[in-house]
Amino acid sequence: MKALVTGGAGFIGSHLVDKLLADGFHVTVIDNLSEGRIDNLKHHQGNSNLTYIRGDIRDAATISDAVKGNDVVFHLAAHANIRTSLVNHRADLEHNLVGTLNILEAMLHHGVRDLVFASTSALYGEASIEPTPESYAPVQTSLYGASKLACEAYAEAYTQLGDVRFWAYRFSNVVGERCRRGVIWDFVTKLRDNPKELEILGDGNQSKEYIYVADCIEGILTGYRNAADRVNIFNLAVEENRTPNDVADIIIREMGLTDVKRRYTGGRRGWIGDNPIVHLDISKLKSLGWKPKFSADEAIKRTAVWAIKEQTSS
Repeated sequence: MKALVTGGAGFIGSHLVDKLLADGFHVTVIDNLSEGRIDNLKHHQGNSNLTYIRGDIRDAATISDAVKGNDVVFHLAAHANIRTSLVNHRADLEHNLVGTLNILEAMLHHGVRDLVFASTSALYGEASIEPTPESYAPVQTSLYGASKLACEAYAEAYTQLGDVRFWAYRFSNVVGERCRRGVIWDFVTKLRDNPKELEILGDGNQSKEYIYVADCIEGILTGYRNAADRVNIFNLAVEENRTPNDVADIIIREMGLTDVKRRYTGGRRGWIGDNPIVHLDISKLKSLGWKPKFSADEAIKRTAVWAIKEQTSS
């Protein structure tokens, strides 16, 4: 099979590329490298089954050329910084919704049937039901979450316009090697700069799920292979929560530090749109035979060990 991976030089995208190539796919990656890194794909140099295009999904002509001839589009390219959206109110619209619309139009034009989409748990807002099922009707708390929900709605509508099938995965926090943003990377950076004090955004008690990237990729592919509805929506997470304080404990231990003072800023949440509790119901995806192999603690530890090594060697 032939697959296009948008954002394929990014953290999750590059791990998906690894798996698809291992499974015998011919893979084309399109990435503008605004967040991705070509180094994430360097171990595939010389692989004739991988094609890389430096391009932007906001350019309709570029994405149309990239989509043509593929069997499936794995759409992971996105603007995914909630804090940036507080300043640039158009970023999520232009990158996420317009980019997704370009992909959908190209799929219809070229007869490409399958779209697999990286959505987000952020679209649930501050959910009143925990664990939160896919059927929950959310109130939006961030432009990022709103844009992803709009992308899902557009894709669902496009399944009525032609022979298009759609899979969406609402991720919790995905962590692992190559993850150069988020709380683990930030904590390692801060502690390298000042081993005696750690600033924690929020009150340190925000409760969220941390899923290891290999489990995330396996979940994506399990749903794609085993769910055959026209529209397939899945939560993708682990069934245990950890707080920033828990994450700090693991990182401080792995860095061999002691007597680290913690300074909390921002009140109950770190920033507007940072939902304090994320706890997803993953029973729907588990019913297809998937379950995470790594605990939240193991996922955090593996990511921390990699981040410490990466920052020390850079």
